[in-house]
Amino acid sequence: MGKLLGVALVGIAAALAVQRLLALRNRLNASREIAPVTLPNCRLIKGIESGSEDIDILPNGLAFISSGLKYPGIKSFAPDKPGEIFLMDLNEDNPRAVEMRISRGFDLASFNPHGISTYVDKDDTVYLFVVNHPHQKSTVELFKYVEDDNSLVHLKTIQHDLLTSVNDVVAVGPDSFYATNDHYFSDFILMFLEMFLGLTWSNVVYYSPKEVKEVAAGFYSANGINISPDRKFIYIADIFDHNVHVMEKHANWNLTHVKKLQLDTLVDNLSVEPSTGDIWTGCHPNGMKLLYYDPENLPASEVLRIQNILSEEPVVTRVYADNGSVLQGSSVASIYEGKLLIGTVFHRALYCEL
Repeated sequence: MGKLLGVALVGIAAALAVQRLLALRNRLNASREIAPVTLPNCRLIKGIESGSEDIDILPNGLAFISSGLKYPGIKSFAPDKPGEIFLMDLNEDNPRAVEMRISRGFDLASFNPHGISTYVDKDDTVYLFVVNHPHQKSTVELFKYVEDDNSLVHLKTIQHDLLTSVNDVVAVGPDSFYATNDHYFSDFILMFLEMFLGLTWSNVVYYSPKEVKEVAAGFYSANGINISPDRKFIYIADIFDHNVHVMEKHANWNLTHVKKLQLDTLVDNLSVEPSTGDIWTGCHPNGMKLLYYDPENLPASEVLRIQNILSEEPVVTRVYADNGSVLQGSSVASIYEGKLLIGTVFHRALYCEL
């Protein structure tokens, strides 16, 4: 009897493990292949060789680019090189990426930038918020942009018990923001277990010097986050659930669910075109190829444009798709006056004129 019970328990455990594995493969879109969608006027951006994970463009056309992310389980082409912030002026006829100088006193050696967000204050001061993972921890670094010499002055490092595994931020004030935690755990093994079991413990946190609180929860992995041009709605990408959530922002900074747009791809960072409200997003068609890097079977890139997301019938257009031969692992797409920047988790960056 004891042996039969033992065999039964082993069988049940094996069945559950297989079921979880199949569910994980579905969340990763492990079988998906994409047809190419090319754009005619594109070039790889010189100087960006080890990632361009997030991009944020100011209203005046200055684009900030985070580069050099080292993330557990993800490929890196420069594992020993500190991260960087690049700047591009999209008003130039031939825009180029320039590495930004960061003020003394900031620990550049452990700089590991992830998601970024800009905020322009009433006096036109530009603040740059950068998710940082020094020594595999999570902080948000606050910088001030100095236009005279295109440099960044480090103002402060933000840490909090609720900011455990930060992926992205969207600034809503000179020292306040919403942040996504892409996992509940920060330990790599527990993060993988969380993903394998399909736990929906990821969340969104509001941070200000006076108040820090959870404002949304129940995500497989909350990733990119941004705000509508009228600043009434917050958009959140759940990368493993293949969707974008629309949340209404209230005066007390709480969020309430409005709707969810289901897609067929792993949605990473979200950029909002100010003039139209369109959402541009870099996506991973097949997450398995991203997590298990194979130079013979490269992770693909995909860019979607979402129009009228608040309507009953949003329009989703696949603007760009590549099998990895040009661009591997797209994570962001951001546009300024017909000029499109496409960034990646660990690879190059693409500049296109539409």
